[in-house]
Amino acid sequence: MARVSKRYKNAASKIEKQKSYSMEDAIHLSKSLASAKFDETVEMAIRLGVKPQQAEQMIRGSVVLPKGTGKKVRILVVARGEKEKEALEAGADFVGAENMIEKISGGWMEFDRVVATPDMMGAVGKLGKILGPRGLMPNPKSGTVTFDLTRVIKEIKAGKVEFKTEKAGIVHAPIGKASFRTEDLIENARVFLETIVRLKPASAKGHYLRSITVSTTMGPGIPVDNVQVSNLMNVT
Repeated sequence: MARVSKRYKNAASKIEKQKSYSMEDAIHLSKSLASAKFDETVEMAIRLGVKPQQAEQMIRGSVVLPKGTGKKVRILVVARGEKEKEALEAGADFVGAENMIEKISGGWMEFDRVVATPDMMGAVGKLGKILGPRGLMPNPKSGTVTFDLTRVIKEIKAGKVEFKTEKAGIVHAPIGKASFRTEDLIENARVFLETIVRLKPASAKGHYLRSITVSTTMGPGIPVDNVQVSNLMNVT
């Protein structure tokens, strides 16, 4: 059993038991509890009323957070010829073709996102066992397999995050840093939630947004009031 730190226990003691907080209060409290020596990431976890083992109920996608993530993202693009030049001009950090695939096969992993052109996916597929478990495999559904490199690179640099449901029906996403203003974190949270609601599968029955929590990297989860969240969103 994992040992719970004194810092974590102290933070958890400040969360009222059996209480669900408004989004604003949850974010404000999570910011106040962030005490690490680095700028902690604020994350949202949503438990959905879906069965992710059924393909049609697997929620997967991406969203561009309007206030960004606060994280510098290193982008690797696997492309050839003119597309290689386009990627560099758009701001990609690393660009290449077979040479990059060989480099990764040799253990190099100094990147945070991978984008590939469709014609390179046959070669990139060889890296499935390396990139897949790390959530780095390019995927058409998340927009990371494309010829439109300029748009995708700019979106990722601006704050695009990918997400997918885990086995228990929970989807996670970072919504910024503890140093962000509360209103900026709320705006990012709202856009993420609206995206999740729009992706609700027709076959999902009962309550869709089962529970929502907000936490920082080193902090405890703070439950959010689902009713208040519904009023926050601009979707029906």
